[in-house]
Amino acid sequence: QVQLVQSGGGLVQAGGSLNLSCVASGRTESFSDYAVGWFRQAPTSRKEREFVASISYNGRATNYVDSVKGRFTVSRDNAKNTAVLQMNELKPEDTAIYYCAREYHPFGRAVVTVPDGYDYWGQGTQVSVSS
Repeated sequence: QVQLVQSGGGLVQAGGSLNLSCVASGRTESFSDYAVGWFRQAPTSRKEREFVASISYNGRATNYVDSVKGRFTVSRDNAKNTAVLQMNELKPEDTAIYYCAREYHPFGRAVVTVPDGYDYWGQGTQVSVSS
């Protein structure tokens, strides 16, 4: 089993920055074999979780939804079994619960953007941006 534990998040004013961390525990020997994705879901949304960003298993490829390009940066440190989502220039519409997830298939290249493509999920962390 793999557990993903998230930290970070909180309340920030528009234009501010936050970092989210996602640390794998349990069977972590294969963490470096899997891409990691970040998703979000607005509190009142009935839609499925929205893809935000992903990073390939080796960190060489990244992918972002258009609305966060140039503002968010995803990275990973496989030696520490950690992935990080750095969020800058935050906007009120970024307010949501953010989740990290491990891709279902190994050696992913950050191209999977749907929740069904991920099997292990973090517990979620709230990000609130005030105007």
